Amino acid sequence: MVRASLGVNPWSVLYEGLARHTSLSFGTISAALGVLVLLLWIPLKQRPTFGTVANIVVLAYASDLGLLLIPQHLGLPAQVGLLVGGVLLNGFSVAVYVGARFGPGPRDGLMTGASAATGRSIRLIRTLIEIAVLAVGWLLGGSVGVGTVLYALTVGPTAQFFMLRFAYRSRDAGDQPR
Repeated sequence: MVRASLGVNPWSVLYEGLARHTSLSFGTISAALGVLVLLLWIPLKQRPTFGTVANIVVLAYASDLGLLLIPQHLGLPAQVGLLVGGVLLNGFSVAVYVGARFGPGPRDGLMTGASAATGRSIRLIRTLIEIAVLAVGWLLGGSVGVGTVLYALTVGPTAQFFMLRFAYRSRDAGDQPR
């Protein structure tokens, strides 16, 4: 989505805004905020697992690697493809790795913990988190575009759609994504 240049996801807006005010790389900021978001898990009674730590490390390195490998200044069809693909793949990947029960990443644990604590749907909680993060990132000077708004409003419903289809289900009927 960064290379699509049509607007990055809200967390990336926050990372960009923070990068404007620090000398840290995009990936380093991603990792540092991942650790800080873990502190928000405490009142939600979430516990980090191997999957949580792996998410922080993999996401940080993958972000920097993707920015290195995917060229800048692509044509509009490629930009739209990267944007739509980014939203759909992110929603799908959240559903698959959270649904596998190896432990959510920091941002997704915040989403699942808040959903469990409030009884609200994944789609609503994720959308509210994305809008709040977007607002802070924008105030810090992060770039916002049509893709940012598209992502903020659709990744929660997309993740919930895929979670209902791909999440591990135990025999406990109360163990389903909302």
